[in-house]
Amino acid sequence: MAGELVSLLNAARPGSAALVPMDGFHMRHAKLENLGLVDFKGAPHTFEGAEFAGFLHHIKHAKAAVSGPGYSRKIEDVVDNAFTIGAEVGVLIVEGNYLLLNQGAWAGVKRQLDYSVFIDVPRETVRARLLKRHAEEGLFSEERNKAHIERTDLPNYDLVAQSQDRAELIITIDSAG
Repeated sequence: MAGELVSLLNAARPGSAALVPMDGFHMRHAKLENLGLVDFKGAPHTFEGAEFAGFLHHIKHAKAAVSGPGYSRKIEDVVDNAFTIGAEVGVLIVEGNYLLLNQGAWAGVKRQLDYSVFIDVPRETVRARLLKRHAEEGLFSEERNKAHIERTDLPNYDLVAQSQDRAELIITIDSAG
């Protein structure tokens, strides 16, 4: 949805909006291995949350183009300089699960946002979408994917759901679509 919004804004006024994904601030896979956190990859404590909050502050005040990291599901790791935000961009659409959390390093993110929207999707819809997404990449077995979703992704969903009252707007999606 965030990407679609950026496309719509840029269709109306080319170059006016850019997407800033949180996923590029995953801890690198090698770091997760060293910390013994690979099984929990994707949980809030497996991201560089303080770096993300600092990055948001930096791009909001930048007078020149700024490049940021992305995340590749094909290699399951961070990719440097995955996107660049031009100096002319006036609207940043920031996307990610932990933007509204009020704990740890994530607590600094909300104050960098001018307006926040929480997309509320039913838990079972999220489970089905995660199974499909993990299967599409083909990196892991179905058994591993199901275990990861139950161990990490759904507890993350539950945690994130608790932060929705911090958003200025909540959009509820009530279908499996």
